[in-house]
Amino acid sequence: MTEASLPPLPHARRLPALSQALTALLCVGLLAPTLGTAQGLRLKPGTSASTLAPAVAAATLPPAVRGPQPADFIVAVVNDEPITNREVQRAVEQLQAQLAARGGPQPDRATLEREVLERLISERAQLQLAAEQGIKVDDTAVDQAEQNVARQNGLSVEQLHRELERRGVSLREFRENLRRQIILTRLREREVASRLQVTEADVDEFIASLQAAQDGAPELVNLGHILVAVPEQASQQQVGALRQRALELAQRARQGEDFAALARQFSQSPEGRESGGMLGLRPLDRYPELFVEAIRGAAPGAVVGPIRSGAGFHILKVLERRVPDALPTQVTQTHARHILLRPGPKLSEAQARERLAELRARVLRGQADFAALAREYSQDGSAREGGDLGWASPGQFVPEFEEALAQLAPGEISPPVVSRFGVHLIQLLERREKTLTPQEQREIARNLAREKKLEEAYERWARDVRARAYVELREPPQAP
Repeated sequence: MTEASLPPLPHARRLPALSQALTALLCVGLLAPTLGTAQGLRLKPGTSASTLAPAVAAATLPPAVRGPQPADFIVAVVNDEPITNREVQRAVEQLQAQLAARGGPQPDRATLEREVLERLISERAQLQLAAEQGIKVDDTAVDQAEQNVARQNGLSVEQLHRELERRGVSLREFRENLRRQIILTRLREREVASRLQVTEADVDEFIASLQAAQDGAPELVNLGHILVAVPEQASQQQVGALRQRALELAQRARQGEDFAALARQFSQSPEGRESGGMLGLRPLDRYPELFVEAIRGAAPGAVVGPIRSGAGFHILKVLERRVPDALPTQVTQTHARHILLRPGPKLSEAQARERLAELRARVLRGQADFAALAREYSQDGSAREGGDLGWASPGQFVPEFEEALAQLAPGEISPPVVSRFGVHLIQLLERREKTLTPQEQREIARNLAREKKLEEAYERWARDVRARAYVELREPPQAP
């Protein structure tokens, strides 16, 4: 369980669908690797994993390159560095694909082009600032990001490469985009997250706002979702065949087949492969109006659809409906241990990964004990405890570490995992459901208060970086 699965807060300011999609597309997510009190991988109390998770961890594949490429010319210059029309148009196409998958209405293309261009200008100014500060990302970090993308799309790295080739996207372009995303997250952590302070007064004010917002709080709903996509310009015959497929899937779900298994096998939406079609517990106003109308009055367990949108046919299952608590009362905790190697002048990141892979193989063959190896090799404060990190609630570790933990069953050992603190070998020992004490609930409130302040601080910082940059907008060339 990650903090993202805690009940959403009724008061929290939500970005419009367009801004949310742009944020995901252009990776305006923040990382906050603040050094904690213990193992060098815990986040400082109040740091939220849900807000700070790396954008590349949830990246989806770029859309296929279809038809002729747009004419290329310079549309803007940011501190002497150009942004081209082709960059804007390709980003707009990806954004349109994301919005279509959500099943909601799409703004006109001119609006999308303006929004995308502004985001690209802001991103370019931030990348230039990162270069001035000497922030670099080596190939090992890009390799891990690439593995994350492959895993979350249900592919091996080799299959990912073939899929990129099929879609007309060069591997070099894809990896450079991942590299830029990681650079941006490291810059934002250094410039914004690491400087943010949350006081006790901030926590008190946040809790009071939660309690006030409970009156008339919106219902929370968790939906399962299967999308049978309909291609653009599909013939009536194709549409009819796809509708029949959707009807058959809906009937199978109503007859008791496992909805998550159906979603993983047949859904053409990103969350189908990633989470068995589960969209997560959220207020109704964060679902497309099409979905809200379709499930009106449907009880938990009901299967609805198929319903038609511009993206295709949607099948929905109501998994859960409830009114949120002010703060969660129960979380899933993890008990893990790890071995940490810190790259430096005498040990490269690649060498650290290779060494940890050898240690993992020794444990799996029964030739060594994990705790003994941690005491001998780990460069972390937990080494004397055999790498034992104790029980941890969601949000206590850095996102890279928590994501790896989420993939493990008790007893399993991860492959080497790279974070900004070094390279980790992680073993999950056990999980448990924990009823939170008042103090633990207050720490969650601190996390959420920080998340809110972080969003506001990032927006101010991004506007400031944009304002300091010299930006020249250019008109498209006139036809002769």
